[in-house]
Amino acid sequence: MRLGVTLRILGTLLVFFSATLIPPALVSVIYQDGLLLTFLEAGLTIFLFGAVLMVGFRRFANELRTKDGFLVTALCYFALGAFSALPFVLSPVLGLTWVDAWFESFSGLTTTGATVITGLDALPESLLYYRQQLQWLGGMGIIVLAVAILPMLGVGGMQLYRTEAPGPVKDSKLTPRIKQTALALWSIYLSLTLACLLGYWAAGMTFFDALCHSFSTVAIGGFSTHDASLGYFDSPAVESVAVVFMVLSAFNFALHYFGFRDRSLKAYWRDEEVRALLIIMASAVVLVTLVLTAQGLSGSESFRLSLFQVVSMFTTTGFATTSFVDWPGVAPYVLLFGAFIGACAGSTGGGLKVIRVLLVYKQGLREIYRLIHPQAVFPVKFGQRIMTENVIQAVWGFLAIYAFIFFLLLMTLLATGLDFETAFSAVSSSINNLGPGLGAVSAHYGDIPDTAKVALSIGMVLGRLEIFTVLVLFTGMFWRK
Repeated sequence: MRLGVTLRILGTLLVFFSATLIPPALVSVIYQDGLLLTFLEAGLTIFLFGAVLMVGFRRFANELRTKDGFLVTALCYFALGAFSALPFVLSPVLGLTWVDAWFESFSGLTTTGATVITGLDALPESLLYYRQQLQWLGGMGIIVLAVAILPMLGVGGMQLYRTEAPGPVKDSKLTPRIKQTALALWSIYLSLTLACLLGYWAAGMTFFDALCHSFSTVAIGGFSTHDASLGYFDSPAVESVAVVFMVLSAFNFALHYFGFRDRSLKAYWRDEEVRALLIIMASAVVLVTLVLTAQGLSGSESFRLSLFQVVSMFTTTGFATTSFVDWPGVAPYVLLFGAFIGACAGSTGGGLKVIRVLLVYKQGLREIYRLIHPQAVFPVKFGQRIMTENVIQAVWGFLAIYAFIFFLLLMTLLATGLDFETAFSAVSSSINNLGPGLGAVSAHYGDIPDTAKVALSIGMVLGRLEIFTVLVLFTGMFWRK
């Protein structure tokens, strides 16, 4: 393991990340909210730390290996999560402890959307913008952006791209070169963000709110500039824009690339994962609408509420227009468990990913068919492709580790004194990068113990990097030469 090259690249990424403190500093100047020095101090600290690593390990100019990619990816997220907490700690407005600041920054960078901050409507604009920007940067993955510039430094990027990209199948690229792939992804990401911004602005938001919410919508993050989330606007037009872009952002970004390249929408409907996601969400909308209608709401109001919340939760965005935790019967649990399915692979969303759920379902059907015809061969197909046994085994392995990590986090939270509903929903929200929970975390996470916040922060990173990227570092085989 060549730790020197890993630390040099980490230093480069920190230097790059320090530049992202300039926009919130400019926002502070524009709105004159008095936090300019806070962002400059935080940015300078991150820059100096990164520069020390770059200079101290500059002689390590070797090419990255796959093993190095795992370490860089994990260190990047944990380091950036820690350093991005600086503005929250240094801000005289918030008065957050280090643990609370780390929780908020990890939640933003991993696009989880859980928060310990209340009174958002009264916060300075620069802090509000900074929270949204964190989610936007984490949405596509700051490493995917970095691999576009690493080749200029003599460092290959495919290892980083494979370890960060979500989903069980990571061997395909949109373009022959990884730099072009990263630029293609970010071009799509920027285009969706701009379109979402214009949509919100046209729907009646102020430019500032439209910009901030476009960041968290396309990133499938869920942070808002208001305590009431999108419910603050009470606008069907705003909710419609949000639903459209949450769904688009939940699709595999490769489909956006091919759709734009071919000038056709056929790529979307031909994709089995997209069809499954839309069918699952439509079924949940019907179910929740029936539940709400049975409680006395009008059909139109029930449909409006259920459509928004189902899309928000199933795509793991986490926006809210109402206190859905107070909904009757099975409705809140439909929303919570829908986040386990999550978005499509290759999207900015969290959860298990639709493709994994589909493959497990098809594998289960195959086992039933084998009981009927033991000698027959029943391949598992996804679209027109036959899935290899390696992919099937990888999916089952992921689910096994996922369940084990979920159990450990759940036991940790229960040991801190939280009740089962709170602990279960908090772990579900963190590992699926969802945000909202039930029980004591239905409004915010500020009142739970620090130990629980640290455990949930780890769960957020594990969920964002899909567990294996981090856990591989704890195996003896990884560290052997």
